[in-house]
Amino acid sequence: MRKHYLDNVRWVTVLVVVLYHVLYMYNGQGIPGVLGKITDVPVQYWDLYEYIVYPWIMPVLFMVSGICSRLYLDNHTEREFLRSRTSRLLVPSTIGLFAFQFIQGYVNTALSGILYAPDIPLPFRVAICIMSGVGVLWYIQLLWVYSVLLLLIRKIEKDRLWNACRNCGLAVLIALFVPVFGCARILNTPIVVVYRVGLYLAVFLIGYFVLSHDEVIEVLKKYFFLFLAAALATGIAFCVKYFGTVYSDSPVNRTVIYVADAYFTSLAIIGGFARFFDFSTPFTRWMTSRSFGLYVFHYLGISAFAVFVAATGVLSAWAVYILSLVCGLVSGYGLYAVISRIPGYRWAVLGIRGCDIIKQKEIKQ
Repeated sequence: MRKHYLDNVRWVTVLVVVLYHVLYMYNGQGIPGVLGKITDVPVQYWDLYEYIVYPWIMPVLFMVSGICSRLYLDNHTEREFLRSRTSRLLVPSTIGLFAFQFIQGYVNTALSGILYAPDIPLPFRVAICIMSGVGVLWYIQLLWVYSVLLLLIRKIEKDRLWNACRNCGLAVLIALFVPVFGCARILNTPIVVVYRVGLYLAVFLIGYFVLSHDEVIEVLKKYFFLFLAAALATGIAFCVKYFGTVYSDSPVNRTVIYVADAYFTSLAIIGGFARFFDFSTPFTRWMTSRSFGLYVFHYLGISAFAVFVAATGVLSAWAVYILSLVCGLVSGYGLYAVISRIPGYRWAVLGIRGCDIIKQKEIKQ
């Protein structure tokens, strides 16, 4: 039986990501690679939204991916798992760069100023443009690496660890914060700070080994309000302490408060959705079937609007914010609707094979 709450966590989180990227594009913290502040107010208090959601939006997606990996492997062979993950994750983030995402790279390099840098030879600028097309696809790049690593781990542990995690209770779930915090401090790439390999691997494996058990999900449901309280406490503490700083880089994203916010909020979200939103409607099925496309394409609409419209200064700040959100949704849903219908090309850009279309029809039913 399909676990609808996992679908709902994903599409809701993707919507949160879209709004986050709108505010991030015009943030007042001086984070590079975006257009930046477009208002003349001393403090953009609406930027608080970025601090509220940034610590947990990707950890919860990696947790859900870990759970779904286990559910998939329960009904498919490891070869089928690797083939599916390679098509769905690796192809869009490699071949897709040359098939479509170089457009995103063009916009990204225009935002950063590299596109027009006279001291960089043209071939290097073209290469940078293509590589910059990775954009939000860093998530599926890491997820593919974790999926391959998971297959190696399975050959070693042979479900012994997975079975041992079946009866993890409240105390174990709380204690798992310690290794998560340790992993958050290692394998962090410089400059491109989104590649937090240690942190995301830890929560992915917790999703696979721990949260894939119905018994553990029942614990999250039972103690949902406790995890919600922990999430609110750590989230408020993080916002109060670090609002106005660069939240996405060291040392802020290595702190105890940051990681605690990320971990306990992710658990609260999964437990809350399992308890209150484990259902399917025509609307949720529609959102589920298009959440991947929205994630892949939304940032192009937001960033292109910033470069070609917002940067001109012809619109008011509030109009820019609203239209940026509209552009993100339109580009996300619109490009997915078009490209997902083009045989061959949809595989190169989205990793969609013929059997994937059949599965999407089953979800809609």
